[in-house]
Amino acid sequence: MTAVRESIEIDCPPEQVFAYVTDASHLPEWQESAVEAHRIGDAPVSPGSRAEVTRRIGRREMPMKLEYAEVDAPRSWFVRGVEGPVRPQVHGTVEPLDEGRRSRLTLDIDFEGHGMGKMLVPLVVRPHMRKEVPRNERKLKDLLEQRAA
Repeated sequence: MTAVRESIEIDCPPEQVFAYVTDASHLPEWQESAVEAHRIGDAPVSPGSRAEVTRRIGRREMPMKLEYAEVDAPRSWFVRGVEGPVRPQVHGTVEPLDEGRRSRLTLDIDFEGHGMGKMLVPLVVRPHMRKEVPRNERKLKDLLEQRAA
């Protein structure tokens, strides 16, 4: 069972939604807790690609290394944390709506704690993300729809 599952409909084609959400450099633009993010390397996102993200969790900034474990453009992806005390596991899907003119984005997110992260995940991270993810999706929707207009 995932800690957070949220969906939102976006007035953009699935290819645009997928390209934007799987590019780690965009995370600080639409995710409140993302302070800094970048891909490691220049190759297109594919299984084995990595990214580094620094997130503000509570009063702390926590660096995380992520790995794209699955990529099925423009439909789905799975990213997992491979380093750090809090390791996210994110499965995303983008479904075409209205013959591909619109999209439904669904994010399933959970976290694995290591070291001090074992205490942070249930007490701080999951409760915070349950509140943040719906706001992030609304901000993403606004950003993508403004770009498309």
